Amino acid sequence: MDGKKTDAASGWIAVVAGALQRADGRWLMHQRPPGKHHAGLWEFPGGKVEPDEIPSQSLTRELHEELGIRCDPATMAPAGFAETRVPEAGRQIVILLYTVTGWSGEPAALEGGAVGWFTPAEACALPMPPLDIMLAAQLFQNR
Repeated sequence: MDGKKTDAASGWIAVVAGALQRADGRWLMHQRPPGKHHAGLWEFPGGKVEPDEIPSQSLTRELHEELGIRCDPATMAPAGFAETRVPEAGRQIVILLYTVTGWSGEPAALEGGAVGWFTPAEACALPMPPLDIMLAAQLFQNR
């Protein structure tokens, strides 16, 4: 095993996403910016795992790039995963969801779109891409 997270031969892409929870119990959701795939839909922020990264490193990098925050991987815990049933753009997508309870800075939508803090019920009522719907159901089922 060579440690690659994106396997062109098998046609799948590893993606990480963060479920940030504030002390008041609300969860951060990110609205995808205009011009992007799934524009206007709400999602857990994150992005692709690069070949030289482990998922928690990718999530730390992605949350800094997208939201301008610094996360401590020690405050991240695996929370679930979802995968496409039908390839999108010819590739299978597997999203690894982590809860994140510690960060520095105030999250902002640095790449466009918006961010908001929601109760589990509010988050589940938002329009989301199919994989984020699955992730939200897993995350919030016991909350």
